[in-house]
Amino acid sequence: SLQKKTLLWYLSQAGMSGRDIMWDQNYRHNLRIRRVLEEVVKYFPGDRRSAEFQAFMRYTKRVWFANGIHHHYSGDKFQPGFSREELRELVLATDSSEASWPLDPGQSLNQLMAVIEPIIFDPAIDAKKTNTANDVDKVLASAVNFYEGVTEAEVSAYYSARTDENPARPVSHGLNSKLVKENGELQEKVWKVGGMYSPAIEQVVYWLERAISVAENPAQQQALELLVAYYRSGDLADFDAYNVAWVADTESTVDVINGFIEVYNDPLGYRGSFESVVSIRDVEATRRITAIADQAQWFEDNAPIMDEHRKNPVVGITGKAINVVSETGDASPASPVGINLPNSGWIRADHGSKSVTLSNISAAYDASETGALEEFAWDEAEVGRARQWGQLAGLLHVDMHEVIGHASGQVNAGVGSPAESLRHYASTLEEGRADLVALYYMMDPKLVEIGVMPSLEVGKAEYDRYIRNGLMTQLHRIELGKNLEEAHMRNRQLIASWAYEQGREESVIERRERDGKTWFVITDYERLRELFGALLREHQRIKSEGDFAAGQALVENYGTRVDPELHAEVLARYEPLNVAPYSGFINPRLVPVYAPDSEEIVDVHVVYPDNFTAQMLEYARIHSHLPHTN
Repeated sequence: SLQKKTLLWYLSQAGMSGRDIMWDQNYRHNLRIRRVLEEVVKYFPGDRRSAEFQAFMRYTKRVWFANGIHHHYSGDKFQPGFSREELRELVLATDSSEASWPLDPGQSLNQLMAVIEPIIFDPAIDAKKTNTANDVDKVLASAVNFYEGVTEAEVSAYYSARTDENPARPVSHGLNSKLVKENGELQEKVWKVGGMYSPAIEQVVYWLERAISVAENPAQQQALELLVAYYRSGDLADFDAYNVAWVADTESTVDVINGFIEVYNDPLGYRGSFESVVSIRDVEATRRITAIADQAQWFEDNAPIMDEHRKNPVVGITGKAINVVSETGDASPASPVGINLPNSGWIRADHGSKSVTLSNISAAYDASETGALEEFAWDEAEVGRARQWGQLAGLLHVDMHEVIGHASGQVNAGVGSPAESLRHYASTLEEGRADLVALYYMMDPKLVEIGVMPSLEVGKAEYDRYIRNGLMTQLHRIELGKNLEEAHMRNRQLIASWAYEQGREESVIERRERDGKTWFVITDYERLRELFGALLREHQRIKSEGDFAAGQALVENYGTRVDPELHAEVLARYEPLNVAPYSGFINPRLVPVYAPDSEEIVDVHVVYPDNFTAQMLEYARIHSHLPHTN
């Protein structure tokens, strides 16, 4: 309908309006550097086919893709691939009568370059966006723009001293602010209208208020009104009120995630990165997820965890599949395939949660995987199983991970939130726990019984893929010599390597060699399921009891270090496949059609651009709402 099209347009604009926030959150110099690069892209008059300019464009596209100068997954600062002299030549050759350089008052272009060149080229300056190593001050060693002038110990002490008006309903302290030290005192600079990032947030609010005017129903209208109220107040209790209303809205076909949501970029796990995901329901695929969500209590009751760690009753789990219309911030260009929100434990327990699988994103990722299966699967039987059942297996894993996994289990009374008790290991352990729930049930006849998969061959295909990826194929995403630091990569290796080691005496997973190459082959799927169940039990115990030492041991012993010989082999085997280690998405463009001489929208057209550079420049032109430094 026109109403829904218009709603999608307004919500997409609201998301895009916050785009610059993510850039500044990732690193305090990102916006200024991006704006220099973009002026060169637009106005450099020289030979664009030269090796120098091509190297410059590769670097610029990597920066666009990562929303900054640090890799979106590893957090390592990009190495430009050209010299600082070459960059300055490009900048000085660019037509300054056209270019709008991000200069401070009274600053010359040469002075600007003297500031940003060391930031770009010196590998020792702010080398890591998020540093979770054990032997460093994680706050001081991280380039992410969430803290200023404070140490890890000061941050921990600051939030340990915080109390909640209602301890049973704690707010997510630190989620929407930057913590700084001014005049010797720690204070939060809150991201809200009238606070930090106000120019962008005001635009987000403007478009959300337009969306309210065309909301599908009263429940959606109320949720959006509460989201606006939160952006105006910056009060995290208002964010909780919004989340309760958002979870309660189960009828709307159009939906939006908009806010400071996931905390993976904060080395201490407090602060949320801005993201927006605007979507419309995938009705057919939602039937599959609903069948799973309807059995949530059965899955909880039959999980191989301690009785005292079970959630009883399981409340309000809503599962659906969506087709993404637009994404920005933390969700773009690289997109998640599944989302489970809200992250607040008490809201999940009292009001439930929404779990979504991103159907069109998952399908696109599947279509882009070429060649790796044949290279890393042991035999034709494994290849055939993956071809026949791999796509369904992947979707079911995401469904179970999001709908059942994240929503399952409970923390013992008196134990703090995982961010407090498990600290910088919380994200890895939580993603691992949700994966283990999915893996345990992927080989359960219950999924056949409720009609979401035809046979246990689907589960076997997922076990094959998970072990193949966790022990080998994901290594092509990181540079030789690096350890794993991203939460999802850590948890996948942790699970796969723990299962391999625990099942070694029984040869549950065999390491085989052929033609000088390595494979990991599952020989006993039922026994592997039992191992996944045992590890799930331990993951849930660690979360429920807040056992930091046990969680640390799992992550450090199984999820962090990489076998350098195996890593080199994986990279060598991937090279001839010419498979990009990461995939991202160009957003569709929604184009409103207005009545003649009127602001009345009469239609909204969807255009599918295919030029990444053009889209990045368009967004910079239309959606740059923040100053160079914030």
